[in-house]
Amino acid sequence: MNPNTILAAAVLVAAPAPARAESLSERVMVARAQWEAQLERGYSAEVRRAVEAMLQKDAPSANPSDFNDLHAVVALRNLAARACVLEGAWEDAVKYLQEAAAIAGDNASSANSLLSKVRRQHEDKLAEWRQGIADQEKRMKDLEAQPGLTTEQLKLKQQLRAFIEERQAAVAHSEKSLRTIDDILAQLKRDQASYEQSAAQWQGFIAKERLESAAAGSVQVYVAQKVEQVKADDARPRFERLAYGRRLMKLDPQNRDVQRFVNGLMGIQDLAEDEPKAAPARKPRKKA
Repeated sequence: MNPNTILAAAVLVAAPAPARAESLSERVMVARAQWEAQLERGYSAEVRRAVEAMLQKDAPSANPSDFNDLHAVVALRNLAARACVLEGAWEDAVKYLQEAAAIAGDNASSANSLLSKVRRQHEDKLAEWRQGIADQEKRMKDLEAQPGLTTEQLKLKQQLRAFIEERQAAVAHSEKSLRTIDDILAQLKRDQASYEQSAAQWQGFIAKERLESAAAGSVQVYVAQKVEQVKADDARPRFERLAYGRRLMKLDPQNRDVQRFVNGLMGIQDLAEDEPKAAPARKPRKKA
């Protein structure tokens, strides 16, 4: 569920927005498809640069009371975190996820404040409409209980029926809007919890990595052992294997085996393997 999409259904009355340039959330939506495709191909550095550039340019001017803007900023930080994971920069990914969780929390608070007012509007109208329906249904029953109805009474009966049907439709709309509000707030809370959980999980991976590296005796030994595991685990998705390979490259940039593994996943030919080897020196022929 997209909170930005269903918000429109929840708000009863909104002031018309003046004509303006494309919003941050709209720009993120347009760029996201391209970034997702680039991440799928493994181009993490390009995505990270583009996302960080948009964050630097647009995040400071995001309206803190507009949770559509805040939701876009959260989405940008989540994309930056994913690019960092694929790049092997897991500490940076944790930082972005923690920031996303904090902004998602602000987003939930802002939405709760706004939608609480909208909820009260709906609840007040519901009470008014339900009472009106009850009153007019009583008048309808009184009319129907009479043995014969005049022309004016028949006309009044039609008016009462139209009024009741109109109010019943309004009640159904408000009840649906209240359910939508509940869905929005629940989704925003789930977003915050999800980012907090992801940040904690990556912190756990980093802590485990440090323990295993210490147990191996050195980073170089740890990387040499781990790359063999990653290479053998070819059932895992390419994204995960590439992220792990690049992580190992960051830990030990001099490990040629890791570089060859990452290059292979990216479809890059390892030039070192193609360099012609020097021909062995020919032994001089013995004279007869």
